[in-house]
Amino acid sequence: MQGATEYFGKLEGSTIEVHSGDMFENPLPRGFTAALSSVRVIAPVRPGKFICLWNNFYALAAKLGHAAPTEPLCFLKASNSYLDPEAEFRRPTSYEGRVAYEGELGVVLGQRCTDVDEATAGSAIFGYTCVNDLTAVDLLNRDPSFTQWMRAKSFDGFGPIGPVIATGLDWTQLRIRTVVDGVERQNYAAEDMILSPARIVSQLSREMTLMPGDVIACGTSLGVKTLQPGSTVEIVIDAIGTLRNFFAVDKLSA
Repeated sequence: MQGATEYFGKLEGSTIEVHSGDMFENPLPRGFTAALSSVRVIAPVRPGKFICLWNNFYALAAKLGHAAPTEPLCFLKASNSYLDPEAEFRRPTSYEGRVAYEGELGVVLGQRCTDVDEATAGSAIFGYTCVNDLTAVDLLNRDPSFTQWMRAKSFDGFGPIGPVIATGLDWTQLRIRTVVDGVERQNYAAEDMILSPARIVSQLSREMTLMPGDVIACGTSLGVKTLQPGSTVEIVIDAIGTLRNFFAVDKLSA
């Protein structure tokens, strides 16, 4: 972002080569660069669909006594939940309960996918980003007749994404870490994933058309805990970067 205008570009070290057009299809260099230090970084994508998985890591499934799923167990986060890096999130005035972090690897689609096989699904993945799947823990099971996945995870700002979309990565070599106020709370290997990114994309595409810019959060593993207002939470994936956000002390006004 330069001034009041939004741009996207290719990051090389601390310099952004600014582009225009469609990020996912023939982006065009604009002929100038910007220093990373001179811009405000916003979420690298505004997905049409933000899909999140549950129970997709062997270590957490074993701890909770769950069987490994053979298909994605998923829910949607609403579009109002997306949040930029370095931004604050708040509880709304209607909620007094606990808020938990979930550090996750996010898959960003670069092509339209309908009923595709795993090979095609893999080539349709544009890149990877960091996701914090924030959760209103006490709302999730408040009504014993209905688990409120979407509501508990869709408060304004409860879906931080960023800071970049990294391309050309071997996802099996990644580690996802969550650091709260300087203390590491999660550190797990992406290769412990039950359903791989390509398999997730393929199976979801059998039931819904996935579009360029859609984001799929691959689920989380051990170490999820609740946050205290005033905390700084960072999702760190070394090959991607650090997604840092702040839990505001005050609540979100209606």
